Amino acid sequence: MKNNIILTLASVLALNLAACSPATDTTKKAPSNLITEVTTGNVLLDAWSGPYGGVPPWDKVDVSTLADSLTQAIDMATKEINLIANNPEPASFDNTIIALEKSGGALDRSSTIFGVYSGNLNLGIVGDIEQEMSPKFSAFSDSITQNAALFARVKTVHDHMDGLNTEQQRLVTKYYQDFVRGGANLNAEDKAEMTKLNSRLATLTTEFGQNVLADEQGYVTYITDKADLAGLPNWLVNSMANAAKSRDKEGQWAITNTRSSMDPFLTYSDNRELREKVWNTYYNRGDNGDEHDNNAIISEILQLRAKRANLLGYKTHAHWKLENQMARTPENAIALMEKVWPHAIGRAREEVADMRAVADAEGAKLKIKAWDYRYYAEKVRKAKYDLDFNEVKPYLQMEKLREGMFWAAGQLYGFNFKQIDNVPVYHEDVRVWEVTNENDEHVGLWYFDPYARPGKRSGAWMNAYRTQEKLDPKNPTTIIVSNNSNFVKASPGEAVLISWSDAETMFHEFGHAIHGLNSNVTYPTLSGTSVSRDYVEFPSQLNEHWLTTPEVLNKFAVHYKTGEPIPQDLLDKIEKAATFNQGFATTEYLASALIDMKLHMAGGEPIDPDKFERDTLAALNMPEEIVMRHRTPHFNHIFAGGYHAGYYSYLWADTLTADAAEAFKEAGSFYDKETANSLRKNIMSVGNTIDPAEGFRAFRGRDVEVDALMRDRGFAPSK
Repeated sequence: MKNNIILTLASVLALNLAACSPATDTTKKAPSNLITEVTTGNVLLDAWSGPYGGVPPWDKVDVSTLADSLTQAIDMATKEINLIANNPEPASFDNTIIALEKSGGALDRSSTIFGVYSGNLNLGIVGDIEQEMSPKFSAFSDSITQNAALFARVKTVHDHMDGLNTEQQRLVTKYYQDFVRGGANLNAEDKAEMTKLNSRLATLTTEFGQNVLADEQGYVTYITDKADLAGLPNWLVNSMANAAKSRDKEGQWAITNTRSSMDPFLTYSDNRELREKVWNTYYNRGDNGDEHDNNAIISEILQLRAKRANLLGYKTHAHWKLENQMARTPENAIALMEKVWPHAIGRAREEVADMRAVADAEGAKLKIKAWDYRYYAEKVRKAKYDLDFNEVKPYLQMEKLREGMFWAAGQLYGFNFKQIDNVPVYHEDVRVWEVTNENDEHVGLWYFDPYARPGKRSGAWMNAYRTQEKLDPKNPTTIIVSNNSNFVKASPGEAVLISWSDAETMFHEFGHAIHGLNSNVTYPTLSGTSVSRDYVEFPSQLNEHWLTTPEVLNKFAVHYKTGEPIPQDLLDKIEKAATFNQGFATTEYLASALIDMKLHMAGGEPIDPDKFERDTLAALNMPEEIVMRHRTPHFNHIFAGGYHAGYYSYLWADTLTADAAEAFKEAGSFYDKETANSLRKNIMSVGNTIDPAEGFRAFRGRDVEVDALMRDRGFAPSK
């Protein structure tokens, strides 16, 4: 993944997806020769070799050398930066901006390798390397933004952009803003303080993520009595048995401390006491008062972020973060959330009332608790819509749905996928496909790592190992992307069956990959998914819609035993229940998004995160039967990732998504060629070369309208 070199790698490693580069420019000068690749003899640093323009050398990685290699790469990048900063020639777009675009290759490659180990193979010394390297990455980033000579050159180019085309001007502006937002205009004393703050933050955010990972791996609920499996479908029982077996507990059943394991157990288990235990284990990650407790870390992170924002002249960290996002201000983001919030909690209360009616009818004398919500929601679904997702599950084969994703991408963008075995992988579970276009030209590679294992963080995500760019028009660089999930392996010879929610997630994350694969830009910093945080989820959320198209369901949602397509009456039930449980889904998400924003607008005073969470949710009239999707002590997105003061972005992007989906509906088909071509031209291929609002306007013919979101969720129109 080619990242703007100003970014700290510590933050890059924590992101759930890659951010990359931009568009074609035939008027630019020849690339500068100031920065040239050197060969070191170290496979982690040298240019990748092999087919497809070079591939990651996973088969040659020696983890014991990672720290030394990363340190060497930082030294190499520092020398390149100094060459650019101290160039005696007058600053120009070519010898400053293009030179920066070409710099840091060894660091980019080695950090990509390390990032994959950190997220997927975090065992043994990998965690120690994270702790060692995070402050080094932070210091390196600060050494760039605080390099007065380099900033002077960037400013010179920024102040004289008349001869540059639109894409070049956008690239220069991004560099200039990144320098300023990183403290380039501070005095020497404040720069030193900034470095201190950033270094400490790098250490703390790394510790936060490691604590969550430790609780996910350390807290596993085992069942030894078959009676405690009551209510669980066979597919889930088999999955739990495999999870236990992989942990040397054959003959038992394991509920791992991840959402993909917790969620179905809470949905189907008749054992309320066990549901409560599993619920508490999952939602108390990072909040157990032990060595992995994150509360003190949270308070310090918030204080440091507030100090940094104030140092840079911003009211709060949230104001600093949103300055260059689509929302622009936290107040705008909150305004959107507050439009939706009353509808969400109102619907949630209706859902709880329906659950109480079912529980009362069954003679269960209880008050609905958070660990009951999924269980009784499933009973309500069956009662109201005659829809049992256990009937759907046999039709949701992971491999067939993967084929469906490929097919839809082919229909929309002309992509073809061919599995290959001539490139190394970092784990035996990983498989690779070459992606070509309608003219049979190479587009890139797609790596797929679908299964959970020790050392792999929970959830699902996309990464870019290499960014598309055309700095050298005669030798363009193609993209390498990956999708990573946490499905439980089936027994040998058996199909991997996944839930409807997991199927949506597969299409979502593949949407990020497709966004990257469509990239057709010149400069790596503006390429692919390198768009604003509240826009990057738009293409991925939009891609979820192709899962529910009849074309995909009829071709690829086939029974794992008979091969028969999913029955039409079952599809009708799914469509009829499309907005079912939106109160729960929207409320649990928005609660997290609002807490995130309010935490980062609260200022720099020490806080008790648990108390802040309770008090804020109470003020919002949060239904007591629902908990935040990500409670504060394990909120990796905002304390170990790039979504701090940015978790609102999923709703912002979904507003765009709902409106864009209606464009296909208005065209009469989600496979309408004209609409798909417009989507590709104005959104999927342009990276960050244009303002996202401009791109959406070009696609839709107008600005986004919020009412499409309300319709999509089954809520009343906004007022």
